[in-house]
Amino acid sequence: MAGREQTERRGPGRPREERVERVVLDAVLQLVTEQGMDAVTMDAVAARAGVSKPAMYRRWPTKQDLVLAAAESRIGAVDIPDLGDFRAELRALLESRMRRYREPGTDRLLAELIGAAAKAQGARGAYATYTARVTDQTRAILERGIERGDVRADLDVPTAVTLVASPPVFRLVGEQLPPDQRFVDELVDLLALAFAARD
Repeated sequence: MAGREQTERRGPGRPREERVERVVLDAVLQLVTEQGMDAVTMDAVAARAGVSKPAMYRRWPTKQDLVLAAAESRIGAVDIPDLGDFRAELRALLESRMRRYREPGTDRLLAELIGAAAKAQGARGAYATYTARVTDQTRAILERGIERGDVRADLDVPTAVTLVASPPVFRLVGEQLPPDQRFVDELVDLLALAFAARD
């Protein structure tokens, strides 16, 4: 009885849940970057992470859920505050992405994620939703710039979001070169010029 009361007082143990989540998502990232997306199975992840499959299924009912959660733990949304200047915010965003993209294994993670999204039948919406979350701050920066008047009012925001997000990914995955500070500086200059409010 005392033991049960002690367990009830302790509650669900959030730190343990967070530890399980961390080791599972790390295991997914390791498997993807070492062996590719096909190596990610619930059995393989459970063995690598040292957790039970029921504990995983409670959080991520499908492999797709698991992969997208792992991807978001590495390449997720970024929070760029209102700096009062579009160029400064764009630079902060791209430098944040650059740091993530330069982490070991991110190139293969992105390549495998793009391939999985292309092959997903009936589940493309989940990948699109993930992409929307990842690029949400880009939209916010562009919309703030339009409101301030330093980004042109007739800018097509969805197209501009693609133009901001795509070059670092292509540099990393297509050209197999990690984006560096010079790349970011040049990209900021080009995009700021293209998006600038017209006199």
